[in-house]
Amino acid sequence: MGWQAYGLDREAQWLVLQALDIDNDKDIKGDACLRESYKMRESVAYGLERFWGEHMRHQGKQEKKSRYWKATWDILANILGPADVTLPNDSDPKAMAQKLWGEIPVDSSGKMLTLEDQRLALAVLTQLCDCLVWWTQRYK
Repeated sequence: MGWQAYGLDREAQWLVLQALDIDNDKDIKGDACLRESYKMRESVAYGLERFWGEHMRHQGKQEKKSRYWKATWDILANILGPADVTLPNDSDPKAMAQKLWGEIPVDSSGKMLTLEDQRLALAVLTQLCDCLVWWTQRYK
């Protein structure tokens, strides 16, 4: 199999530019979305379920940060599609946990998230977050 970039750098740059726009908006100053890139990279070590859950932690308190985390997850799910890895993207934490742990199917086709899928998703997420940090350092 040949090497495939999956556009990680392009997607990361887009996410960082969106965060930069939020940080520069005088009406919402103080959310410091751009700095979340570093926290994202750190949280990868704790697994997919914890990374996904971070957007929920910010909900109701720091909506802009919450959306930045969720947008990163959404992009990860889209990137993994061509690799035939279906990453769950539910709003229900219980269902999401069960799907990420491979306890219930991730979609209506009955496909389960295998250990190999989890490892691949984590590796791609790590690279995506590395790209986010790189672009963050360029724009801050």
